Amino acid sequence: MSLFLHGAVEEVERIADRMRRIRIAGPGLRDLPWVPGAHIRLVVGDLRSPRSWLRGLLRTYSVWDYSPDGRLDLCILDHPAGGPGTQWARRVRAGDRASFTAPEGRLVLRDDAPYHLFAGDETAAVAFGAMLRGLPPSAIVHGALTAEGPGDRLPLAHGDSVMWTYRPADLVDAVRSLDLPGTPGVAYLAGEARTCQAVRDHLVRERGWTRRAVIVKPFWAPGRRGMD
Repeated sequence: MSLFLHGAVEEVERIADRMRRIRIAGPGLRDLPWVPGAHIRLVVGDLRSPRSWLRGLLRTYSVWDYSPDGRLDLCILDHPAGGPGTQWARRVRAGDRASFTAPEGRLVLRDDAPYHLFAGDETAAVAFGAMLRGLPPSAIVHGALTAEGPGDRLPLAHGDSVMWTYRPADLVDAVRSLDLPGTPGVAYLAGEARTCQAVRDHLVRERGWTRRAVIVKPFWAPGRRGMD
């Protein structure tokens, strides 16, 4: 059994100043066990090239949207540093083949949450977008997202409940400013590793949340190979 699923790039669309939506489709992608917030591991190099293996053949991306008829959407941020994933997204075109692992991950909605708190940067907005669409209209949502500028904003369900701030604004300060209920809900923190840790520390130490109520998913860290 192959480690990878295979499809063809169907569409490439810029949906924000620095974000490309890439749709991959194919009969082998039908009825995948996807839940909002899950991620895949995308082949961004040449399987036959030793250089690809040295640089990191795979990169992890949240699934922006998925249709059981065999269509899967990724949103890839165009980082100025231009790591292997960014380079793949820049050169890929409709008709190109794409390979990736099956969706997985623990950054998924908790059914027992009295309310949901989302906090992260623009890289987190992809997973959060899928998760927010998965919530019913009656769900209680609070959120804080930081980005480089307004052009990095993605369209989000429950968008009126998500506050965007722009660097040099600090994510911890943004979360601290939220008027949250007096009792904990469930928090989903994603993006840069140290920032996620700092937000979790705020919730646990200053607001009295338990660690179990905080789900942390670091997406990237400066200078760390495989997270560029």
